[in-house]
Amino acid sequence: MSQRDYYEVLGVSRNATEDELKKAYRKLAMKYHPDHNPGDAEAEQKFKEAAEAYDVLRDENKRARYDRFGFAGMHDGGGGFNSADDIFSHFGDIFGDLFGFSMHSSQQAARGADLRYNLTISFEQAAKGDKVTLTIPRHATCPDCNGSGAAKGTRPETCRHCNGSGQVRRSQGFFQIAMPCPVCHGQGKVIVKPCPCCKGEGVVVDSHKLEVTIPAGVDTGTRLRVRGEGETGMRGGQPGDLYVIINVKEDPRFERHGADLLHVLEISFVQAALGAKTSVPGLDGDIPLDIPKGTQSGDILRIPEEGMPTPGHSRRGTLLIRVQVKTPTHLTAKQEELLREFEKLGEENFVEKTQKTFKKLFGMKD
Repeated sequence: MSQRDYYEVLGVSRNATEDELKKAYRKLAMKYHPDHNPGDAEAEQKFKEAAEAYDVLRDENKRARYDRFGFAGMHDGGGGFNSADDIFSHFGDIFGDLFGFSMHSSQQAARGADLRYNLTISFEQAAKGDKVTLTIPRHATCPDCNGSGAAKGTRPETCRHCNGSGQVRRSQGFFQIAMPCPVCHGQGKVIVKPCPCCKGEGVVVDSHKLEVTIPAGVDTGTRLRVRGEGETGMRGGQPGDLYVIINVKEDPRFERHGADLLHVLEISFVQAALGAKTSVPGLDGDIPLDIPKGTQSGDILRIPEEGMPTPGHSRRGTLLIRVQVKTPTHLTAKQEELLREFEKLGEENFVEKTQKTFKKLFGMKD
């Protein structure tokens, strides 16, 4: 091939992007395609030249060597192409975009599909983690034919229509296009006597039991990926993955805010004014709590490291206590009298007088 500068061949600048390279190459491939220029040796040479330039410049490592060392840096990786078919096989994605078909043979190994499983767990399971056994319906290799699709004692035969290639060629204008064989559907083989177990598909629906570990601290929407537990791959391809989508049930005791938990605590008017010792629910049992004197309704008390765990970390969130002061109802005549007396008290010795009044009001001893 000519040793013209690769950037010059494609007609792009030396800082051209990947999209610009692809667009330039597609334009030249259309112009100099051999089917569009039958018997034109010069067009064929330019077609190969453009393919070689694109092959080097689209590869980050090859492009870096070329930019630094020129053609001398291509001796260990520049290779070139021997024929148009060689170019088609190398740039199947490009020609698929151009002509509306795929150059990838369906005889190639194909990765299995990923599966999704929606799992609802309790608030306690989310807080402490758990191991859950799932039953996953999925396609598995047929045990009777071992995935061949052919009945026992038989095997798939080479397709006579495409001679086992899986492709047939069709003329479209100036171009000759390779398309999947309509008889074997691109497999290259046909099944004369299908397996009765899988009806020739090579796979059957199977229920697979799997134990999944739920990390402590997961929340609704958390996605757990279990590699290799999706659908079986085709023609020896790798299996897909299983994605477990978590939904956590609500707990009436807590309102969750990420790793923090909010609990609403009702206290009496007296407890709010005089302070008190009480307890609140926690993930590991009841937690003692001191109510400060003069606490107002709506105040937030904080207990660090008593919230939800954070997956992958040892720290925990905060337990937030929102105080709600309950106003007394159905007061006795004596209680109403004492409350009115309390209202008349001045600022002087306020705390002391308040304590005495509340003790009288609610029959508390000194």
